[in-house]
Amino acid sequence: MKQKTLLQLAKKHGTPLFIVDHKELRANYARFRKHFPRVQIYYAIKVNSDPHIVETFYKLGGSFDVASMQEFHTVHQLIKKLPAKERQAFIWDRIIYANPIKPVETLRELDRYKPLVTFDNHEEVKKIAKHAPHAGLALRLRVPNTGSMVELSSKFGALPGEAVELIEYAHKHKLVVEGLSFHVGSQCTNPTNFIQAIHLSAGIFAEAKSRGFELKLLDIGGGFPAAYDESVPAFSSLAKKINHEIDRLFPKSIEILAEPGRFLVASAGNAVSKIIGKAFRNEKLCYYVDDGVYHTYSGIIFDHCTYHLKSFQKGPTQICAVFGPTCDALDTISLAEQLPELELDDYLYTENIGAYSAASSTHFNGFPPAQVIHVNR
Repeated sequence: MKQKTLLQLAKKHGTPLFIVDHKELRANYARFRKHFPRVQIYYAIKVNSDPHIVETFYKLGGSFDVASMQEFHTVHQLIKKLPAKERQAFIWDRIIYANPIKPVETLRELDRYKPLVTFDNHEEVKKIAKHAPHAGLALRLRVPNTGSMVELSSKFGALPGEAVELIEYAHKHKLVVEGLSFHVGSQCTNPTNFIQAIHLSAGIFAEAKSRGFELKLLDIGGGFPAAYDESVPAFSSLAKKINHEIDRLFPKSIEILAEPGRFLVASAGNAVSKIIGKAFRNEKLCYYVDDGVYHTYSGIIFDHCTYHLKSFQKGPTQICAVFGPTCDALDTISLAEQLPELELDDYLYTENIGAYSAASSTHFNGFPPAQVIHVNR
């Protein structure tokens, strides 16, 4: 988004401000579809659960990866607008409940929708069989997460060697395992993770078939990286490698799902904050702004992400520290930003901050989250 537009919006609406560009959302969705024509997109809502973002992807034909009942209902509110006769069959086409561990209360509520849910252990099978027997299952595998910004394999995923036994265990509990799922880790810049996971999945498909279990779908998860900097590999190159292995190892009859999140929304988010304080500490210029890590910059803490702040003004720069508004020393956005000499009430902005940012905002210390503005809807 142009600097001029960001500055105009900040002056009009005040700060802190979080701006979502829906034109960019649509462009990212189209780009993913172009490079993965065989894959059905299930947007990972946890990345940014704003209902307007969900609705934009819904209107484009997208499906959704949900991990809580709140996220489920965000999507279901859109589904409820359909004619009654279309709603029930629509759930599978538009929602996968991809949290492998689910409370009993959640399973009881989900059961009437006959959902597709993930699992990765014996206890979860028993819970699903008892409380959501109408669900279809996808077995989540533990796969390599090497080089990903946030690894997930230590928390979720069945070992490949126990996969078919778990499929058989679910069958004995009168459940149907529809297919497999995996996640290579968030912001995965290592294509080998995807390749190894696809190979593991193909082996399990073959072993399952030899034992009488016909799997129908493969969910290749998320992890598709946003282009934060030059170190991120070209998306087209990553897609080419993944598509080659999918087409080589899985017949066209197998449904392929993916759960992109960061890739779809990161570049669509922009943050604008105002300088509310200024000081020199340890011979370094320090700026204090009205947004921070308890708000839009929460990804610094929860997502291991680095965000850069830019000035709307030109001039010689120096290494500066930038702090958020709360009284907590943890509320540090950066200790090494190249910024010019600025004054109180001047503005700073950050690009590519649409993912894992505003979604985790709090009211800590009495400071409210940034106001959210949607443009180009």
